[in-house]
Amino acid sequence: MAAAEDSLEERSLACTAQQLGLAVPESLLRLQAQSRRVTTALSPQTGGGDKLARMVWHGWQPPAGVARQARPLVMLHGGSGSWTHWARVIEPLLLSGYTLWLADLPGFGESDAVPGGVDVDTMLAPVAYGIEQLLGQSQSAPVCDLVGFSFGGMAAGLMAAEFPQLFHRLVLVGAPGMGLTEGKAVRLKGWRHLPGLQAQMEAHRYNLAALMLHDASLIDEETLALHALNVGRDRLPRRRLSQTDILAQALGKLKMPLAAIYGEQDPLYTGRLEELRAAMQCQYAADLHWQSLEGVGHWAQHEAPAAFCAALKKALA
Repeated sequence: MAAAEDSLEERSLACTAQQLGLAVPESLLRLQAQSRRVTTALSPQTGGGDKLARMVWHGWQPPAGVARQARPLVMLHGGSGSWTHWARVIEPLLLSGYTLWLADLPGFGESDAVPGGVDVDTMLAPVAYGIEQLLGQSQSAPVCDLVGFSFGGMAAGLMAAEFPQLFHRLVLVGAPGMGLTEGKAVRLKGWRHLPGLQAQMEAHRYNLAALMLHDASLIDEETLALHALNVGRDRLPRRRLSQTDILAQALGKLKMPLAAIYGEQDPLYTGRLEELRAAMQCQYAADLHWQSLEGVGHWAQHEAPAAFCAALKKALA
């Protein structure tokens, strides 16, 4: 098991909030305080000392008196995100008995980037190695179920294909990389060049409505702050593999159970969800467990946490 280590202060929520002139939402502070923060090395060859490249995880255990599920859930966030992409479903999943390990993927949140890495393909081994440090190497049975959202879903699918011994089941949430989004990228507004916090937050609000949430009225101050704190720590701006069919290729290698959860109003697949479902099933040799959430956009677990948790529990059953 990996040991908890001191905070990487320069990328913490508190320091990032101070740099941006924001307040960390109380809900995030409470969840963070309840978690066990652990760092894992990106590889056995990384070296030691102060220059050790590290990946940050936050873990939670079900409360006393709640029966635990057989395996923990490892959950990977979306692009320009962090563990906070899952903030609204952490407590419901804990009350359902799940032990949770939520990553800050390399190059996002608090985690160091993979040296020389610019996209998802360079982080698969570091994340798998991190899971082994957290949960142990697979000797006779998988160590966890794996859930990935958006960019993290693409990462999860690729990792499950390359390191199948670690995972019992794979759940993809709003994942790209199926070869159906080329030329259909959602146009987002730049914000780093804008003068003043107000102008930047207006750009964030626009981007959340354009890509993440179908119902723009749900973009409250907490959501805006959460998003701003995440995108401000994104150090992988040149990633492009989500526009390819890299995930589709990986699905053909999977032997474990596969489930997919997508919002019906996900702008990445407007009018193409049935085509997406067929493409996934074509690539995957067994029966795909598919669910779509009515009236929900890309960031399903944030927009409709109760519906998402119900769907996830079905996918994991």
